[in-house]
Amino acid sequence: MIRTPATLALLLAAAITMVACRQSIPNPQFDARKTDQTVRNLTFDNVKVNRKPTPELLTPPSDPYLLGPGDIVEIEIAEVPGTLDRTFVMPDGMVYYNLAGGIHAEGLTQKQFGEKLTQALKKDYSNPLVNVSLVEVRSRRYWILGRVFKPGLYPLRQPTTLLEAISDAGGLFTSSFSGFTEELADLSNSVVIRNGRILPVNFEQLVHHGDTTQNIYLHHNDYIYLPSSTSSTVLLLGAVALPQAIGYKDKLTLIDCIAQCKGPSKNAYLKEVVIVRGTLHDPQAAVVNLHNILTGKETNVLLQPGDIVWVPNRPLELLESTVELVFQDAARTIASGEGSRIAGGDEDPVLSIPLSTSSSSSP
Repeated sequence: MIRTPATLALLLAAAITMVACRQSIPNPQFDARKTDQTVRNLTFDNVKVNRKPTPELLTPPSDPYLLGPGDIVEIEIAEVPGTLDRTFVMPDGMVYYNLAGGIHAEGLTQKQFGEKLTQALKKDYSNPLVNVSLVEVRSRRYWILGRVFKPGLYPLRQPTTLLEAISDAGGLFTSSFSGFTEELADLSNSVVIRNGRILPVNFEQLVHHGDTTQNIYLHHNDYIYLPSSTSSTVLLLGAVALPQAIGYKDKLTLIDCIAQCKGPSKNAYLKEVVIVRGTLHDPQAAVVNLHNILTGKETNVLLQPGDIVWVPNRPLELLESTVELVFQDAARTIASGEGSRIAGGDEDPVLSIPLSTSSSSSP
């Protein structure tokens, strides 16, 4: 086939167009080696955060205990021999006892359940006096994971404070290999998560300074996480192909970090990537134009252990609210990873990282 100059020109234009289109979409086979490896240190701005427990968090729950699936109860009809029985609330919320058959107990107090059971037993007993005792709480619980001696899932039998929860878990994990007792929990970045949000608790003030204004009461499904003070990772979250914690070795750059997570996702907004450094109560943040770095218009960025890199999918709003969003995202990631580890019985953590480290750390 004979190609005229016009035909060759059209083919060349098509090839250029295909390459341009391909480069405009984040590459699933992202290769950091194709970018400029010159690095620079970032200048961070302090971010004001208001993290002080409200009076509601310091007030013990006053609502009565409601029975739920898994709770063990002991039932007896007074002065009727052979009626003492120990049973539990089934997954469908029912309790099966004696001639009464199945009685719905979920969402009822002990007194309400006893009255309902009494009515059901009147068909076979004359004025039965029913005693119901809660033997073991299993439907209300909280998680405490990380650097404590006995991490796991704990029942919430009565109003329980954060200090009581840490004590019940055996206290903070320590080591004496160096010749003196060393605390291995990073209190500056420890968190209590409720309904996917970090509660404003300062663990350092609570544990080291006895500040009772930080000693909040726990609720059902609260999650307490005390990260390791010896962890050395960078957490990459947001619009990337594989969000994860990345072990810090030698000098880790932003491009290296993005590459290990298989590159940005298609909906990533690369002009305002946020890097958070510092503690939960004294964070610092920097906004980086990753698009300009990838295209060689700006120099690559050097990260530090404990940094959180967050790739948004839209332009940022206020920096303070953005940093709070980054912390919430990090907390949910940690909770999900640690919860999966405990549920699966893995000996090694799926994800064990601090939210960040002190701003004075260096690579």
